Amino acid sequence: MENFQNYENFRAGFVAIVGRPNVGKSTLLNNIIGTKLSIVSPRPQTTRMRILGVKHLPDAQIIFLDTPGVQKGGDLLTKSVMESVVSGIESADVILMVIDAEAGWTKEDKEIVENYLKKVNKPAILAINKIDKIKRDLVLPLIEESTKIYDFKEFVPISAIKNLNIDELIETIKKYLPESPPLYPEDQITDLPLKFYIAEIIREKVFLNTRQEVPYSVAVEVESIKEGEKNKNLLIIDAVIYVEKENHKGIIIGKQGQMLKKIGMQAREELEFLLGKKVHLNLYVKVKERWKEDLPLLRELGYNQIS
Repeated sequence: MENFQNYENFRAGFVAIVGRPNVGKSTLLNNIIGTKLSIVSPRPQTTRMRILGVKHLPDAQIIFLDTPGVQKGGDLLTKSVMESVVSGIESADVILMVIDAEAGWTKEDKEIVENYLKKVNKPAILAINKIDKIKRDLVLPLIEESTKIYDFKEFVPISAIKNLNIDELIETIKKYLPESPPLYPEDQITDLPLKFYIAEIIREKVFLNTRQEVPYSVAVEVESIKEGEKNKNLLIIDAVIYVEKENHKGIIIGKQGQMLKKIGMQAREELEFLLGKKVHLNLYVKVKERWKEDLPLLRELGYNQIS
């Protein structure tokens, strides 16, 4: 803070991205930051923990908190997920709510406004995502409807996947950040530990390759990350895929191990691209009934919000 005078007119602050599952929050964050921080799949409830992404600009630093989609359930995992949503909102300077333009305002969207936005006195911006999927003349009526639901400071129609109006959204957010020097070093874009980052990539590949009933019972724990003894540019990673049922284990392993091999190959290729190193990935599948209620395991998996 002693160098504040060097950052005259500089702005920095936290922005919580909130919304129901599958409205495109993770795609938006990855697009803004310019690299994959949050895993993305066509299925809802992909993100389970708060992901932090730092956008560095010449005159501002925006720290995005990609919160999980608001969901319901009584197990410890869901409790952790929802507490991370509350934590993200409470620690934010600005709230960025995302809705799906194609779906319009749903009951779940309105519940988020009632249960979260109206309980905090913070500026909120509405990003109307997926405008590439609707006719242009439907955008204005959707904005008009939005004004009756909540006192949003700004409305920005966007398409995260098509990169439409993302720069405008960033400029809009900047206006509501407090004056402050940078809060993170210039070379840091996230606070997610490497093993959780790797686990999320593996879990994404499970999501993309397995049937509807399997992904929600899956967790990934990275047990070890080691450099190769002879080749320091090689990472040897051991990871366990936990499932709740024996038949789910069979689905993930696949006939003659082909599904697990496919998941491992896709994860390895992406990790090599993202980490800039060769990767040797060892995947194991274990059945752990009711792992969503296993407090020590949940904490080991990174769900630290559970009290």
